[in-house]
Amino acid sequence: MSGKQDLKDLSLNELEDFISTFGLKPYRAKQIFKWLFQKHAHSIDSMTDLSKDIRKELSKNCYVGHLTLKRMDQSKDNSKKFLFETSDNNGIESVLIPERNHWTLCISTQIGCPMKCKFCYTGEKGLLRNLSVSEILNQVGTVLKIGEFKEKLPNIVIMGMGEPLSNYDNTVKSIQTLLSQWGFNFSHRKVTVSTVGLVPQMNQLAKDLPVNLAISLNAPNNKIRNRIMPINKKFPVEELIITAKNYPISKRKRITFEYILIKDINDSDENAYELAEILKGFPCKINLIPFNEHHATIFKQPDEDRITKFRAILLKKKFTAPIRRSKGSDIAAACGQLGKSIG
Repeated sequence: MSGKQDLKDLSLNELEDFISTFGLKPYRAKQIFKWLFQKHAHSIDSMTDLSKDIRKELSKNCYVGHLTLKRMDQSKDNSKKFLFETSDNNGIESVLIPERNHWTLCISTQIGCPMKCKFCYTGEKGLLRNLSVSEILNQVGTVLKIGEFKEKLPNIVIMGMGEPLSNYDNTVKSIQTLLSQWGFNFSHRKVTVSTVGLVPQMNQLAKDLPVNLAISLNAPNNKIRNRIMPINKKFPVEELIITAKNYPISKRKRITFEYILIKDINDSDENAYELAEILKGFPCKINLIPFNEHHATIFKQPDEDRITKFRAILLKKKFTAPIRRSKGSDIAAACGQLGKSIG
């Protein structure tokens, strides 16, 4: 679509400005937004409350972007992994996860990942490119259309392929459309952004959006975190924790720390006590995630007794620390496994 504008890449304000060049009133932007994100229109011609002349003029200058769904795999635990193909023949993976009373949709913001965390398969080949706003949003739109979530929208976690805050502008603009009453109309309580700890972007996110924040911590000190997460050399644990403690959140929300438990790396009693100490007095949740093994690393998952003991120490220190069993591991859809179906 060389030279044409993908309508889904535009925010509502940008769309108002764009269509004004064709003499259209601002209210038309809201109509178009609802067609794109609530009625899942695949073409401008399907927007039937616009006149034929308007649709003809828009079609000359813009289009409705989409992703091609190449495959959907279903896990024995009922998780579903979606493999999408982009217009430049790259792959994106998203995962729909069944929870007790709802669904959670995990979406991607990049093809590959630049962070090179040692436990994560996605970062093994590095970053190919950022996803556009349209590509981020089309993951949500396609799954919503397939799932027909008429009564209760799923939770959205931006934790798939890539580091969301290194594709900051497109991630934020996508979330604004997710939250817009004219867009997908999600509650901010249903949207969570995950980050390895890009401190400047975290500070900016606090100003830009009211969504939930999850921080991929995975170590209680710089020695361990430097080994498994290279970003720690730029933003060490102390700076990350201070930023988290200063992050403005409402009384009804808590920051979540993701802690992937890796055998003989970060799973000792000493590690648990150290983690409790650095988070002392901070009202947060610690998600303990047993490492999901894959062929690109020698890391292993701790045995059950070690996981239980680690958690018991945190509970003794009065932390909320659920064990999060990643679903979809049999279809390479669990945390840290995305990207195996691509290439």
